[in-house]
Amino acid sequence: MASSEHSAGFEPADRLAQDRDSVRRRFWVKLKQVVAKLPFAEDLLAAYYCAFDRETPRHVQMALLGAIAYFILPFDFVPDMLPVLGFTDDAAVLATAIRMVATHITSEHREAARAALKRGIDSES
Repeated sequence: MASSEHSAGFEPADRLAQDRDSVRRRFWVKLKQVVAKLPFAEDLLAAYYCAFDRETPRHVQMALLGAIAYFILPFDFVPDMLPVLGFTDDAAVLATAIRMVATHITSEHREAARAALKRGIDSES
């Protein structure tokens, strides 16, 4: 079967996930814009740190980069600017990816996420 039969409209995120530098750069821009409205910011940051950890297996990195790429894309199934519902699709994609690779997101990744939020996102990029 062709990959498009299984991707259900995620092709742009899949393509973006292949460009790690672009994901890294665009992630911080988007996070700065929306962090105050994001109830899952700590999980998102922990996933980010895990995805860019050299000790993380490649297949785990790719799963997390795909979820992060979906978050940073300017379009998605539910527009992020909608109050309350705007990030539900992003949260669902991220939650699914995290469930798939949860054992690889370490306490160090979570501590780094908490520290980044405590410090303030502006000092991260």
